[in-house]
Amino acid sequence: MNNHVVDEITTFLGCKTPTTWLEEAGRRIPDLLVDHAQCEKKAAYSALQLMFRYPEDEELAKTMSRLAREELRHFEQVLKIMQAKDIADRKQKASRYGGELNSIVSKAEPKRLVDTLIVGAFIEARSCERFAGLLPYLEASLAAFYHGLLESEARHYQHYLQLAKNRWAASTIGGSEIEFEERVNRFRSLENNLIVTVDDIFRFHSGPCA
Repeated sequence: MNNHVVDEITTFLGCKTPTTWLEEAGRRIPDLLVDHAQCEKKAAYSALQLMFRYPEDEELAKTMSRLAREELRHFEQVLKIMQAKDIADRKQKASRYGGELNSIVSKAEPKRLVDTLIVGAFIEARSCERFAGLLPYLEASLAAFYHGLLESEARHYQHYLQLAKNRWAASTIGGSEIEFEERVNRFRSLENNLIVTVDDIFRFHSGPCA
């Protein structure tokens, strides 16, 4: 992947994943893969939810349809790796990450859609940043797989962010570009806190564990 894109994503996020999380992930490959598989399913589900919630938005529907297909394909790829490593899929308690980000999404439209898309951008960007950060901590075949995911995850982040910008500009809110950035910064501040502060469980989007 182009280093410029990785740098762009890191700038958008505002902070890097702590080394302590990366080191722990390298020691807990089964847990990492199980939650990664769950994340891919949840990402596909979130895309489908947006398609059903906003059926009149053709651009959104087309983008989310493609994204859902890619996320499900990624799930199948992760599942194949898990099967090869004799790792059983299982239900897991979700980390605080997604729930906390969604807790500050507006309840009123059109801000609700804009905020939901901003959350999607952060989730995809953080996934991409972690794929890149994990490479030195993984055995060669798994590192190659994660490296291959970087491009699509970066594309997903860009799609979510652009859709959010477009819908903010086209809405009746009347907000400026500066106000949009202020809205993004609100989510960035929370996201960064979730990434760097200690978590009680290890997950793909958790903070470092105690």
